[in-house]
Amino acid sequence: MKITSITTYTVPPRWLFLKIETDEGIVGWGEPVLEGRAATVAAAVEELSDYVVGQDPTQIEDIWQVLYRGGFYRGGGIHMSAMAGIDQALWDVKGKALGVPAYELLGGRVRDRIKVYSWVGGDRPADTANAARAVVDRGFTAVKMNGTEELQYIDTWDKVDRCLANVAAVREAIGPDLGIGVDFHGRVHKPMAKVLLRELEPFHLMFVEEPVLSEHLDDVVDVLRQSPIPIALGERLFSRWDFKRVLSSGAVDIVQPDPSHCGGITEARKIANMAEAHDVALALHCPLGPIALAACLQIDAGCYNATIQEQSLGIQYNTTNDLLDYLVDPSVFDYDDGYVSIPSGPGLGIQINEDYVVERAAEGHRWRNPVWRHRDGSIAEW
Repeated sequence: MKITSITTYTVPPRWLFLKIETDEGIVGWGEPVLEGRAATVAAAVEELSDYVVGQDPTQIEDIWQVLYRGGFYRGGGIHMSAMAGIDQALWDVKGKALGVPAYELLGGRVRDRIKVYSWVGGDRPADTANAARAVVDRGFTAVKMNGTEELQYIDTWDKVDRCLANVAAVREAIGPDLGIGVDFHGRVHKPMAKVLLRELEPFHLMFVEEPVLSEHLDDVVDVLRQSPIPIALGERLFSRWDFKRVLSSGAVDIVQPDPSHCGGITEARKIANMAEAHDVALALHCPLGPIALAACLQIDAGCYNATIQEQSLGIQYNTTNDLLDYLVDPSVFDYDDGYVSIPSGPGLGIQINEDYVVERAAEGHRWRNPVWRHRDGSIAEW
């Protein structure tokens, strides 16, 4: 079997899909997007296709190594996201060729289903609490929310109070036993992170995500080690070498690689195994589309330290299309009592509605994240 072509589709709301075709008629799908840089990643995929077309799609590890090492310059969000979509599609092809889900090729399952959480906002206490109550009513047992708006290095206490009010409203709305993740989104610098982590302790959080940007981790290691709140981090890290330093710090309790950004299933699985060796949990990042979620679930199936899975159904970015729109059978992602079953179909376990993908790709998108500024006019972390 040989790869004959690689095609990308830019589809709403902010995703990039990838299709690999073979000379035996087997098709594989991947999702290589880096949010806000879809066109750039698509160009990188086209360049990498020179190394892929004509190759045997079952030789996944060798293709991965060629794509990573063959171009001399390596790593970073664009390169690793482009590789990720190709890698996901190769696992999809190989699973379909052998008639088994990708997790069977990775050693089999350790679980049949995994807990999922839903994003609920975080800007206004009443709205966030109502959103949290609504997703719990739909069967979710964990939620994630934004912790703060933009913050200066040293900011006023009313910003802290606003964060605490948001979290308090959600805790009151969903009760003491359900999980709350609070995402600092890299918006918080070291001085304010120390304050917020201390003040959030009474709310018994599931985790705090990106308390500071990954590049500042070394400067807050002592603070993070001392906090009783589990610390999650990793969506903006792109390889096992990026995670090596994070895991060695001893400051992170949950790693969050994104299999659409970190080199695909092949690399995410290696990162997960590294984390297990450090007794660190895995919670794969996935605010993306159905192919990305399917790839995550294939990894979750076989990773003992996988604890919870992010998913994008109803997330604020999905204004024109949502997670299930591109699937032939949306029931594959049915949520039951806060869990989703691991798809057991061949490859990634989903069927993409290619006709609809082509139709929506005709519209495409040019999604960009907001650009925020502080009151003094300087740019703020979003």
